[in-house]
Amino acid sequence: MGKPSRVNQTTLSDFLLLGISERPEEQTLLFVIFLGMYLVTMMGNLLIILAITSDPHLHTPMYFFLANLSITDVCFTSASIPKMLINMHTQSQTISYSRCFAQLYFLLVFGGLDNLLLAVMAYDRYVAICQPLHYSTAMSPQLCALMLSICWVLTNCPALTHTLLLTRVAFCAHKAIPHFYCDPSALLKLACSDTRINELMIIIMGLMFLTAPLLLIVLSYVRISWAVFGISSPGGRWKAFSTCGSHLTVVLLFYGSLMGVYLLPPSTHSAERESRAAILYMVIIPMLNPFIYSLRNKDMNEALSKLFGSRKTISLP
Repeated sequence: MGKPSRVNQTTLSDFLLLGISERPEEQTLLFVIFLGMYLVTMMGNLLIILAITSDPHLHTPMYFFLANLSITDVCFTSASIPKMLINMHTQSQTISYSRCFAQLYFLLVFGGLDNLLLAVMAYDRYVAICQPLHYSTAMSPQLCALMLSICWVLTNCPALTHTLLLTRVAFCAHKAIPHFYCDPSALLKLACSDTRINELMIIIMGLMFLTAPLLLIVLSYVRISWAVFGISSPGGRWKAFSTCGSHLTVVLLFYGSLMGVYLLPPSTHSAERESRAAILYMVIIPMLNPFIYSLRNKDMNEALSKLFGSRKTISLP
């Protein structure tokens, strides 16, 4: 039957994740596609982590944060995609209250951590290009570990607060979420109680995890551009910019998709458009990151070659 009957079959402690498509005939194809992308994401990011940890030449700040970005991408994708695959395979749309709020917490933590790590990586490139003589002290192992710890604290505390505040919200009988994951804004639309404090938390987290990191990234690249254009040699300018190309590509893809969800006027929002953008930054970009960071990266290619015990240079599995 149609959607209303499926809503009636859920218990009072369940939400409905409507997913990407409600057509039963499309579920098998979607399951195969997203399972393939999920496996590629896992394999690619795990290989990046193994290559960096096994090669002493890659034990530098840039690759330290890249390895942590890969770990974050694995966790970020795993917070939502396995549940989506299970729902597709079982033809079920339900998710319990506890699992929904747990999923929301992990998505907020690892989504925020993704943003902060991209900002820290931009700062790393700024120091390397604009202050090369101070790089070893400004990006020492102790300071890198401290920055990573701060990123974890800055993401965990607001994510936990936001999740706990949501558990106090009373939800109406109709609990269908028009996404494949527990989206906080979609959850608030199902509320039957006052949600002003929850909406304020969404704004605060948006400023912390979107606006502030993006501002730091933009400022870093403005300073990098000034420094690079001050180099008289075209070869020197290209060499300096080439160290930022992979990071800049990921930033443009990641923030472009996020802005497509959260910064467009409310009148232009639709569940279908938001789902497409969410697929881009939650599934496709984490899958592409290993390819982007290994493409034309001689050090990474050599590390991957050593990992497979081959002298042949490769760009990814």
